[in-house]
Amino acid sequence: MAAGSPKGIRRFFRNRRVRVWTAWSGLAGFLCLAAAGLVTYFPAGEIVPSFEQVRAGHRRSESVLLDRHGEVLHEQRTDSSVRRLDWVPLEMISPAFMSALVNAEDRRFHRHGGVDWISAASALAGWMRRESRGASTITMQLAGQLDDGLRPSGGRRTWLQKWRQVRAARALERRWSKAQILEAYANLLAFRGELQGVSAAAGGLFGKQPHGLTAAESLVLAALVRSPNASPGQVAARARALALAVLPAALPGDIDACVARALDHPYFIRPQAALAPQVARRLFHEAGAPGVGGRGRVSCTLDRALQQFVIDTIGRHLMAIHAQNVRDAAALVVDNHTGEVLAYVANAGSRGSAVHVDGIRALRQAGSILKPFVYGAALDRQVLTAASLIDDSPLEIPVNGGIYRPANYDRLFRGPVTVRVALASSLNVPAVKALNLIGIEAVLAVLRNAGIEKLQSAEFYGPSLALGSADVSLWDLVQAYRSLAVGGAWSPLRLRTDDPSAGSRRVLSQEAAFVIADILSDRESRSGTFSLESPLATRFWTAVKTGTSKDMRDNWCVGFSDTFTVGVWAGNFSGEPMWNVSGISGAAPVWVEIMNRLHRERTSVPPEPPPGVVERAISGPGAHREWFLRGTEAAVVAGLASPGARIVYPTTGMVVAFDPDIPAGEQKLFFEARPLDERLHWVLDGQPLGSAGSLVLWPPARGRHELALADASGRTLDQVRFEVR
Repeated sequence: MAAGSPKGIRRFFRNRRVRVWTAWSGLAGFLCLAAAGLVTYFPAGEIVPSFEQVRAGHRRSESVLLDRHGEVLHEQRTDSSVRRLDWVPLEMISPAFMSALVNAEDRRFHRHGGVDWISAASALAGWMRRESRGASTITMQLAGQLDDGLRPSGGRRTWLQKWRQVRAARALERRWSKAQILEAYANLLAFRGELQGVSAAAGGLFGKQPHGLTAAESLVLAALVRSPNASPGQVAARARALALAVLPAALPGDIDACVARALDHPYFIRPQAALAPQVARRLFHEAGAPGVGGRGRVSCTLDRALQQFVIDTIGRHLMAIHAQNVRDAAALVVDNHTGEVLAYVANAGSRGSAVHVDGIRALRQAGSILKPFVYGAALDRQVLTAASLIDDSPLEIPVNGGIYRPANYDRLFRGPVTVRVALASSLNVPAVKALNLIGIEAVLAVLRNAGIEKLQSAEFYGPSLALGSADVSLWDLVQAYRSLAVGGAWSPLRLRTDDPSAGSRRVLSQEAAFVIADILSDRESRSGTFSLESPLATRFWTAVKTGTSKDMRDNWCVGFSDTFTVGVWAGNFSGEPMWNVSGISGAAPVWVEIMNRLHRERTSVPPEPPPGVVERAISGPGAHREWFLRGTEAAVVAGLASPGARIVYPTTGMVVAFDPDIPAGEQKLFFEARPLDERLHWVLDGQPLGSAGSLVLWPPARGRHELALADASGRTLDQVRFEVR
């Protein structure tokens, strides 16, 4: 064939390309051999960490809250930059995945010392021909992951970075075993999106642990390593090609199904547990998450089994009273002796109205739940005893803006009652009278010492403080009641066993705390309001108090046994009133279920009376035995006797103004006395006004006036001064 013919010309150039390629390949091989010689001649100078250091430095993106027994209580993401789970040992990773990974990324992994010079020569020859081909081994990739200085900037590594990466790979191979290199590589690999490590990839894309990956799933994950964010079609094609060389038993249909399941929807990693989000958030923040507590673990005092029981109990009870417009509840359980919190359920979760609200720390109106501290202060100041009589009858107290008229829950009055009955039955008027005896400041001081610190001034509350106008949290209330359980001394609650021990302070004397606890445990004394067989009547010794705030917006039940203090709140986080819900039907059923659970295998016994308490027999009607602080003993019921006849309205200091929109002749001011007795009569400014047996309507006259209530002999029984403007 002539040299100038078309076929001869084509053969000439084809042979020339072969010779050029051979020359370039030879040059690339020579350069790689030279580089290998240099690397071999010069020691591996890169300093690499040990395998143990890398594994110990692994940090989860999810922090884990462990209960007091080491069980997982809550898992919460605390690092938003990456999604990384626990480090997985090599033996816990599917062999199918490791086989696919090695064949996809570094087929001669087990035959080289960190650098595959054959692949490097091929890559260099391709580069000379302007073809892109990778030559990084698994060891080299791992070296780049371990050293930020070896990571490419602008998309490609510099020649100096490549040289350092080669030396670092050789250093890794000398210091680490092949198994350690593979284990670290699998745990540090970047997969799709923010998923890092085989554990996060297996959990996020397939919802399983790495040891459970099937052949098809393994091929899909291995295909993602080179192009993590490739399209589903590209990933499937690469996985099918990889299957031909690695796992021919994997069917193309299985691979396509795995790709669709993993990549066609947002991934989701289900937390191991989600039982205490508010506690987890607080403790993770205090521990400095992310990467808290070693491997993202923080231990707390909670008991997982008890926490789950309280969650279930609250959910079940809310379903029972949902028709009464009760959507939210919270409960707190603590150990009396250590102050450790055993259960912290801040809301009803998805069954409630607000899953993120912490109902244990939220401030709500206290209602009657503060009355024990009013009476405790009165006992300590020896103003009252448990046997003192207080008159439960209508009361009017002048306050800024008008008259304060406390009334009992049932709108009934019982006349003279003992302090024991008044507190146990939660009567309102006696509590206000007890508050007036000792002063609001004295009660506020006791409440602050009991850990209720977010309180206003005495002027802000006035006499309504006795009936719970203060805003308190369930956390503070449980702390306060725990002080009664341990003899009147307060110390802070603890959410971590390693919290430093804090000092205690005195709330009430040991003697007063004992008497108050004894009253709160007296089923007979509270039977007038709650009946003998109410939910408050446990089969073992407990002391308990309920409370309901104004308009039934908040419902409380807080009480203690000899070992535990339990507090429960029920209501609506929105502030909406409940419908016909009392302490017995709202929070108390949850409280008693929790108490029964705590004491299913233990009993509770009454506390021993302290040396400063004495018991005496009380004579007269309703004779019984009563506890007294030493020095306040009484053989006959004394205390505050029922007052005689008195003026109910107007009250001393009252100012009355004419209404300009009503004719003066039609405006009247009424006078009211208790009791309504025909034998009593009114005296206004020294002049007889008529009988006090019924309401008297008086046409007001401007000026200062003095009104007296007198008996038939003219003796003044009560008098008030008021002004008309």
